[in-house]
Amino acid sequence: MINAPAILMIGGCSRGIGKTAFTCALIEKFGSQHDIAAVKVTTIDPFNRGHHPEMAASGSCQRCDPLHAPYCITEETDSHGDKDTARMLASGARRALWLQVLDAHLQDGVAAMLDTLGRETVSVWESTRACRFVDPGASIMLEGSQTVHRKPWAKELMGYADKIVLSKGVTFDIDWNDIQFCDRRWAVRMRATAILLAGGGSTRMGVDKTLLSIDGKPMIQHIHEQLRPWFSRILISSNNASAHAFLGAPIITDEAMGKGPLMGIVSALRVSPDEINFVMACDTPEVDIDLMRAMVRQARHWDAVVPRMLSGRSEPLFAVYNKSVLPVFEHMLSSGNYRMTHALARCRVKYVPVVPGQIPNINTMSEYRQHVGEAEDGNP
Repeated sequence: MINAPAILMIGGCSRGIGKTAFTCALIEKFGSQHDIAAVKVTTIDPFNRGHHPEMAASGSCQRCDPLHAPYCITEETDSHGDKDTARMLASGARRALWLQVLDAHLQDGVAAMLDTLGRETVSVWESTRACRFVDPGASIMLEGSQTVHRKPWAKELMGYADKIVLSKGVTFDIDWNDIQFCDRRWAVRMRATAILLAGGGSTRMGVDKTLLSIDGKPMIQHIHEQLRPWFSRILISSNNASAHAFLGAPIITDEAMGKGPLMGIVSALRVSPDEINFVMACDTPEVDIDLMRAMVRQARHWDAVVPRMLSGRSEPLFAVYNKSVLPVFEHMLSSGNYRMTHALARCRVKYVPVVPGQIPNINTMSEYRQHVGEAEDGNP
Protein backbone atom coordinates (compact mmCIF):
# COMPACT_ATOMS: atom_id res chain seq x y z
CA MET A 1 0.00 0.00 0.00
CA ILE A 2 1.44 3.36 -1.07
CA ASN A 3 1.05 6.10 1.55
CA ALA A 4 0.10 9.38 -0.14
CA PRO A 5 -1.29 11.93 2.35
CA ALA A 6 -1.44 14.71 -0.28
CA ILE A 7 -4.14 12.79 -2.21
CA LEU A 8 -7.87 13.18 -1.59
CA MET A 9 -9.68 10.22 -3.17
CA ILE A 10 -13.26 10.55 -4.47
CA GLY A 11 -15.15 7.34 -5.29
CA GLY A 12 -18.70 6.42 -6.14
CA CYS A 13 -21.04 3.47 -5.57
CA SER A 14 -22.59 3.69 -9.03
CA ARG A 15 -22.25 5.36 -12.41
CA GLY A 16 -23.48 8.92 -12.95
CA ILE A 17 -23.35 9.69 -9.23
CA GLY A 18 -21.55 13.02 -9.64
CA LYS A 19 -17.90 12.22 -8.90
CA THR A 20 -16.65 14.80 -11.41
CA ALA A 21 -19.04 17.49 -10.14
CA PHE A 22 -17.87 16.81 -6.59
CA THR A 23 -14.22 16.88 -7.65
CA CYS A 24 -14.68 20.18 -9.48
CA ALA A 25 -16.42 21.71 -6.46
CA LEU A 26 -13.45 20.72 -4.29
CA ILE A 27 -10.98 22.22 -6.75
CA GLU A 28 -12.94 25.47 -6.82
CA LYS A 29 -12.89 25.59 -3.01
CA PHE A 30 -9.19 24.85 -2.53
CA GLY A 31 -7.65 25.96 -5.82
CA SER A 32 -7.03 29.51 -4.62
CA GLN A 33 -5.11 28.18 -1.59
CA HIS A 34 -3.06 25.39 -3.20
CA ASP A 35 -1.78 24.32 -6.61
CA ILE A 36 -4.03 21.30 -7.07
CA ALA A 37 -3.60 18.56 -9.63
CA ALA A 38 -6.71 16.62 -10.69
CA VAL A 39 -6.59 12.97 -11.68
CA LYS A 40 -9.31 10.90 -13.31
CA VAL A 41 -8.78 7.15 -13.14
CA THR A 42 -10.74 4.90 -15.50
CA THR A 43 -10.29 1.24 -14.64
CA ILE A 44 -11.20 -0.99 -17.58
CA ASP A 45 -12.76 -4.40 -17.06
CA PRO A 46 -15.68 -6.37 -18.54
CA PHE A 47 -18.12 -4.44 -16.33
CA ASN A 48 -17.39 -1.01 -17.75
CA ARG A 49 -15.66 -1.59 -21.08
CA GLY A 50 -18.90 -1.08 -22.95
CA HIS A 51 -19.36 2.31 -21.26
CA HIS A 52 -16.17 3.65 -22.86
CA PRO A 53 -16.49 3.10 -26.63
CA GLU A 54 -13.87 5.77 -27.27
CA MET A 55 -11.27 3.39 -25.84
CA ALA A 56 -11.98 0.87 -28.56
CA ALA A 57 -11.58 3.35 -31.42
CA SER A 58 -9.57 1.88 -34.26
CA GLY A 59 -6.34 3.52 -35.27
CA SER A 60 -5.21 4.48 -31.75
CA CYS A 61 -1.59 3.66 -31.08
CA GLN A 62 -0.75 0.71 -28.88
CA ARG A 63 1.18 2.95 -26.46
CA CYS A 64 -1.89 5.03 -25.69
CA ASP A 65 -4.63 2.46 -26.11
CA PRO A 66 -5.32 0.76 -22.76
CA LEU A 67 -7.11 -2.06 -24.54
CA HIS A 68 -3.70 -3.10 -25.89
CA ALA A 69 -1.29 -1.54 -23.37
CA PRO A 70 -1.61 -2.04 -19.57
CA TYR A 71 -2.22 1.65 -18.90
CA CYS A 72 -2.05 5.07 -20.47
CA ILE A 73 -1.59 8.52 -18.91
CA THR A 74 -2.64 11.60 -20.84
CA GLU A 75 -2.69 15.25 -19.77
CA GLU A 76 -5.53 17.64 -20.58
CA THR A 77 -4.67 20.97 -22.21
CA ASP A 78 -8.11 22.26 -23.23
CA SER A 79 -10.09 23.81 -20.40
CA HIS A 80 -13.00 24.58 -22.72
CA GLY A 81 -13.77 21.02 -23.75
CA ASP A 82 -16.55 18.79 -22.45
CA LYS A 83 -14.37 15.97 -21.10
CA ASP A 84 -14.21 15.45 -17.35
CA THR A 85 -10.54 16.44 -17.30
CA ALA A 86 -11.38 19.66 -19.17
CA ARG A 87 -14.00 20.49 -16.52
CA MET A 88 -11.36 19.92 -13.84
CA LEU A 89 -9.00 22.37 -15.55
CA ALA A 90 -11.81 24.89 -15.88
CA SER A 91 -12.49 24.56 -12.16
CA GLY A 92 -8.97 25.75 -11.37
CA ALA A 93 -6.79 22.63 -11.36
CA ARG A 94 -3.14 23.36 -12.15
CA ARG A 95 -2.95 20.09 -14.07
CA ALA A 96 -5.55 17.50 -15.08
CA LEU A 97 -4.47 13.99 -15.99
CA TRP A 98 -6.33 10.89 -17.11
CA LEU A 99 -5.17 7.39 -16.23
CA GLN A 100 -6.79 4.64 -18.30
CA VAL A 101 -5.74 1.29 -16.94
CA LEU A 102 -6.64 -2.37 -17.19
CA ASP A 103 -7.97 -3.63 -13.87
CA ALA A 104 -5.25 -6.27 -13.60
CA HIS A 105 -2.60 -3.53 -13.88
CA LEU A 106 -4.22 -0.91 -11.64
CA GLN A 107 -1.39 -1.02 -9.09
CA ASP A 108 1.19 -0.34 -11.81
CA GLY A 109 -0.90 2.45 -13.29
CA VAL A 110 -1.37 4.14 -9.92
CA ALA A 111 2.37 3.96 -9.22
CA ALA A 112 3.11 5.47 -12.64
CA MET A 113 0.67 8.31 -12.01
CA LEU A 114 2.32 9.07 -8.67
CA ASP A 115 5.70 9.14 -10.42
CA THR A 116 4.26 11.51 -13.02
CA LEU A 117 2.78 13.88 -10.46
CA GLY A 118 5.27 13.59 -7.62
CA ARG A 119 4.03 12.20 -4.32
CA GLU A 120 4.14 15.57 -2.56
CA THR A 121 1.81 17.18 -5.12
CA VAL A 122 -1.55 18.21 -3.66
CA SER A 123 -4.10 16.34 -5.74
CA VAL A 124 -7.70 15.19 -5.95
CA TRP A 125 -8.30 11.81 -7.57
CA GLU A 126 -11.61 10.74 -9.06
CA SER A 127 -11.35 7.00 -8.58
CA THR A 128 -13.21 4.29 -6.71
CA ARG A 129 -10.79 1.39 -7.00
CA ALA A 130 -7.39 3.09 -6.63
CA CYS A 131 -7.74 2.96 -2.83
CA ARG A 132 -6.89 -0.73 -3.05
CA PHE A 133 -3.29 0.27 -3.71
CA VAL A 134 -2.84 3.79 -2.36
CA ASP A 135 -3.63 5.05 1.14
CA PRO A 136 -4.66 8.67 0.55
CA GLY A 137 -4.72 11.48 3.06
CA ALA A 138 -8.50 11.08 3.10
CA SER A 139 -11.14 9.21 1.12
CA ILE A 140 -14.77 10.07 0.33
CA MET A 141 -17.36 7.74 -1.21
CA LEU A 142 -20.48 9.12 -2.90
CA GLU A 143 -23.69 7.18 -2.32
CA GLY A 144 -26.90 7.90 -4.25
CA SER A 145 -30.15 8.48 -2.42
CA GLN A 146 -31.83 5.93 -4.71
CA THR A 147 -28.91 3.86 -5.91
CA VAL A 148 -30.20 0.68 -7.57
CA HIS A 149 -27.36 -0.58 -9.75
CA ARG A 150 -24.30 -0.51 -7.53
CA LYS A 151 -20.91 -1.29 -8.91
CA PRO A 152 -20.02 -4.87 -7.95
CA TRP A 153 -17.10 -3.77 -5.79
CA ALA A 154 -18.91 -0.85 -4.11
CA LYS A 155 -19.65 -2.55 -0.78
CA GLU A 156 -16.03 -3.64 -0.34
CA LEU A 157 -14.58 -0.25 -1.21
CA MET A 158 -16.97 1.69 1.01
CA GLY A 159 -14.91 0.24 3.84
CA TYR A 160 -11.96 2.35 2.71
CA ALA A 161 -13.88 5.63 2.97
CA ASP A 162 -13.44 8.10 5.80
CA LYS A 163 -16.78 9.66 4.92
CA ILE A 164 -19.80 8.54 2.88
CA VAL A 165 -21.62 11.47 1.25
CA LEU A 166 -25.16 11.37 -0.08
CA SER A 167 -25.20 12.60 -3.68
CA LYS A 168 -28.01 13.82 -5.91
CA GLY A 169 -25.72 14.15 -8.90
CA VAL A 170 -25.08 17.89 -8.68
CA THR A 171 -25.77 18.58 -5.00
CA PHE A 172 -24.18 16.83 -2.05
CA ASP A 173 -25.13 16.36 1.59
CA ILE A 174 -21.90 17.67 3.09
CA ASP A 175 -20.57 20.65 4.97
CA TRP A 176 -17.64 21.63 2.76
CA ASN A 177 -15.82 22.91 5.84
CA ASP A 178 -15.52 19.27 6.93
CA ILE A 179 -12.78 18.92 4.30
CA GLN A 180 -9.41 20.51 5.02
CA PHE A 181 -5.83 20.47 3.80
CA CYS A 182 -3.46 21.01 6.71
CA ASP A 183 0.01 19.86 7.75
CA ARG A 184 0.70 18.64 4.20
CA ARG A 185 -2.25 16.23 4.12
CA TRP A 186 -5.95 16.09 3.41
CA ALA A 187 -8.36 15.55 6.30
CA VAL A 188 -12.09 14.80 6.36
CA ARG A 189 -14.28 14.94 9.43
CA MET A 190 -15.71 11.48 10.01
CA ARG A 191 -19.09 10.50 11.37
CA ALA A 192 -17.62 9.78 14.78
CA THR A 193 -16.83 11.49 18.08
CA ALA A 194 -13.43 11.73 19.73
CA ILE A 195 -13.22 11.31 23.51
CA LEU A 196 -10.09 12.55 25.29
CA LEU A 197 -9.54 10.92 28.67
CA ALA A 198 -8.04 13.58 30.93
CA GLY A 199 -9.07 12.21 34.30
CA GLY A 200 -5.99 10.18 35.24
CA GLY A 201 -4.22 10.82 38.51
CA SER A 202 -0.75 11.33 36.94
CA THR A 203 0.70 9.65 40.03
CA ARG A 204 3.92 8.57 38.31
CA MET A 205 4.38 12.01 36.73
CA GLY A 206 3.79 14.00 39.92
CA VAL A 207 2.01 16.80 38.01
CA ASP A 208 -1.01 16.97 35.69
CA LYS A 209 0.56 15.63 32.51
CA THR A 210 -2.31 16.89 30.35
CA LEU A 211 -0.97 20.42 30.94
CA LEU A 212 2.71 19.71 30.25
CA SER A 213 4.01 21.82 27.41
CA ILE A 214 4.40 20.23 23.96
CA ASP A 215 5.46 22.59 21.19
CA GLY A 216 4.54 25.52 23.43
CA LYS A 217 1.02 24.26 24.19
CA PRO A 218 -0.52 22.09 26.90
CA MET A 219 -0.34 18.45 25.85
CA ILE A 220 -4.11 18.10 25.79
CA GLN A 221 -4.38 21.07 23.41
CA HIS A 222 -1.63 19.61 21.21
CA ILE A 223 -3.65 16.38 20.94
CA HIS A 224 -6.95 18.22 20.50
CA GLU A 225 -5.58 20.16 17.52
CA GLN A 226 -4.43 16.95 15.82
CA LEU A 227 -7.89 15.41 16.15
CA ARG A 228 -9.97 18.46 15.28
CA PRO A 229 -9.75 18.07 11.46
CA TRP A 230 -11.09 14.50 11.75
CA PHE A 231 -13.97 14.86 14.22
CA SER A 232 -16.79 17.37 14.32
CA ARG A 233 -17.22 16.63 18.04
CA ILE A 234 -14.55 16.18 20.67
CA LEU A 235 -15.53 15.43 24.27
CA ILE A 236 -13.18 15.83 27.23
CA SER A 237 -13.58 13.25 29.99
CA SER A 238 -12.30 15.18 33.01
CA ASN A 239 -13.01 15.61 36.69
CA ASN A 240 -11.15 18.93 36.68
CA ALA A 241 -13.30 21.09 34.46
CA SER A 242 -11.56 24.34 35.37
CA ALA A 243 -8.20 23.01 34.12
CA HIS A 244 -9.51 22.01 30.69
CA ALA A 245 -12.26 24.54 30.02
CA PHE A 246 -9.88 26.62 27.86
CA LEU A 247 -10.30 24.07 25.04
CA GLY A 248 -13.91 25.13 24.53
CA ALA A 249 -15.02 21.49 24.23
CA PRO A 250 -17.78 19.81 26.27
CA ILE A 251 -16.39 18.38 29.51
CA ILE A 252 -17.91 15.15 30.80
CA THR A 253 -17.28 14.30 34.45
CA ASP A 254 -17.34 10.75 35.77
CA GLU A 255 -20.75 9.70 37.06
CA ALA A 256 -18.97 8.00 39.97
CA MET A 257 -15.43 8.54 41.24
CA GLY A 258 -12.67 6.01 41.73
CA LYS A 259 -13.67 3.58 38.97
CA GLY A 260 -10.87 4.28 36.55
CA PRO A 261 -10.94 4.90 32.80
CA LEU A 262 -13.84 2.45 32.33
CA MET A 263 -16.08 4.94 34.14
CA GLY A 264 -14.78 7.83 32.06
CA ILE A 265 -15.47 5.96 28.84
CA VAL A 266 -18.98 4.97 29.91
CA SER A 267 -19.86 8.50 31.06
CA ALA A 268 -18.69 9.98 27.74
CA LEU A 269 -20.29 7.29 25.56
CA ARG A 270 -23.64 7.93 27.20
CA VAL A 271 -23.68 11.55 26.04
CA SER A 272 -21.89 11.10 22.71
CA PRO A 273 -24.17 11.79 19.72
CA ASP A 274 -22.39 9.22 17.54
CA GLU A 275 -22.40 5.43 17.56
CA ILE A 276 -18.66 5.28 16.80
CA ASN A 277 -16.21 6.92 19.20
CA PHE A 278 -12.44 7.17 19.17
CA VAL A 279 -11.11 7.14 22.73
CA MET A 280 -7.58 8.09 23.73
CA ALA A 281 -5.76 9.03 26.89
CA CYS A 282 -4.00 12.38 27.05
CA ASP A 283 -0.56 10.86 27.51
CA THR A 284 0.09 10.11 23.82
CA PRO A 285 1.30 13.44 22.42
CA GLU A 286 1.58 12.37 18.78
CA VAL A 287 -1.52 10.79 17.27
CA ASP A 288 -0.99 8.10 14.64
CA ILE A 289 -3.61 9.51 12.29
CA ASP A 290 -3.50 6.66 9.78
CA LEU A 291 -3.94 4.05 12.51
CA MET A 292 -6.79 6.04 14.02
CA ARG A 293 -8.56 6.34 10.63
CA ALA A 294 -8.19 2.65 9.90
CA MET A 295 -9.67 1.71 13.26
CA VAL A 296 -12.64 4.06 12.88
CA ARG A 297 -13.44 2.58 9.47
CA GLN A 298 -13.40 -0.97 10.85
CA ALA A 299 -15.57 -0.11 13.86
CA ARG A 300 -18.76 -0.30 11.81
CA HIS A 301 -18.67 -4.08 12.19
CA TRP A 302 -17.31 -4.50 15.73
CA ASP A 303 -18.05 -3.46 19.30
CA ALA A 304 -14.47 -2.21 19.60
CA VAL A 305 -11.28 -1.94 17.60
CA VAL A 306 -8.17 -2.09 19.78
CA PRO A 307 -4.44 -2.03 18.94
CA ARG A 308 -2.42 -5.00 20.15
CA MET A 309 1.30 -5.74 20.01
CA LEU A 310 2.80 -9.12 19.18
CA SER A 311 3.48 -9.61 22.90
CA GLY A 312 -0.28 -9.65 23.45
CA ARG A 313 -0.36 -6.30 25.26
CA SER A 314 -3.28 -4.20 24.07
CA GLU A 315 -3.90 -0.44 24.08
CA PRO A 316 -7.53 0.01 25.18
CA LEU A 317 -6.97 3.73 25.79
CA PHE A 318 -6.13 4.36 22.14
CA ALA A 319 -9.08 2.54 20.63
CA VAL A 320 -12.46 2.85 18.95
CA TYR A 321 -15.68 1.95 20.77
CA ASN A 322 -19.12 1.48 19.33
CA LYS A 323 -21.97 2.39 21.66
CA SER A 324 -22.89 -1.30 21.59
CA VAL A 325 -20.28 -1.83 24.34
CA LEU A 326 -22.33 0.15 26.85
CA PRO A 327 -24.41 -2.73 28.30
CA VAL A 328 -21.26 -4.79 28.90
CA PHE A 329 -19.24 -1.91 30.33
CA GLU A 330 -22.12 -0.83 32.57
CA HIS A 331 -22.49 -4.37 33.88
CA MET A 332 -18.77 -4.50 34.68
CA LEU A 333 -19.01 -1.25 36.62
CA SER A 334 -22.02 -2.40 38.61
CA SER A 335 -20.25 -5.67 39.46
CA GLY A 336 -17.18 -3.82 40.75
CA ASN A 337 -14.82 -5.06 38.00
CA TYR A 338 -13.18 -2.01 36.44
CA ARG A 339 -10.52 -3.79 34.37
CA MET A 340 -10.64 -2.73 30.71
CA THR A 341 -9.22 -6.05 29.54
CA HIS A 342 -11.95 -7.96 31.38
CA ALA A 343 -14.63 -5.76 29.85
CA LEU A 344 -13.24 -6.22 26.33
CA ALA A 345 -13.15 -9.99 26.80
CA ARG A 346 -16.97 -9.85 26.80
CA CYS A 347 -17.23 -7.83 23.58
CA ARG A 348 -16.73 -8.42 19.86
CA VAL A 349 -13.28 -6.91 19.45
CA LYS A 350 -11.16 -6.45 16.35
CA TYR A 351 -7.52 -6.39 17.43
CA VAL A 352 -5.22 -4.41 15.13
CA PRO A 353 -1.50 -5.29 15.15
CA VAL A 354 0.91 -2.47 16.07
CA VAL A 355 4.66 -2.36 16.61
CA PRO A 356 6.41 -1.26 19.80
CA GLY A 357 6.63 2.51 20.01
CA GLN A 358 3.81 3.12 17.52
CA ILE A 359 1.61 4.52 20.32
CA PRO A 360 4.14 6.09 22.69
CA ASN A 361 2.90 7.04 26.16
CA ILE A 362 4.38 9.64 28.47
CA ASN A 363 3.98 8.48 32.06
CA THR A 364 7.07 9.81 33.83
CA MET A 365 8.99 13.06 33.89
CA SER A 366 12.01 11.37 32.30
CA GLU A 367 9.84 10.14 29.40
CA TYR A 368 8.48 13.67 29.00
CA ARG A 369 11.96 15.20 28.95
CA GLN A 370 13.08 12.61 26.43
CA HIS A 371 10.10 13.35 24.14
CA VAL A 372 10.63 17.11 24.34
CA GLY A 373 14.35 16.69 23.68
CA GLU A 374 13.73 14.52 20.62
CA ALA A 375 11.18 17.02 19.29
CA GLU A 376 13.64 19.88 19.66
CA ASP A 377 16.28 17.83 17.83
CA GLY A 378 13.83 17.22 14.99
CA ASN A 379 13.58 13.49 15.61
CA PRO A 380 10.28 11.56 15.75
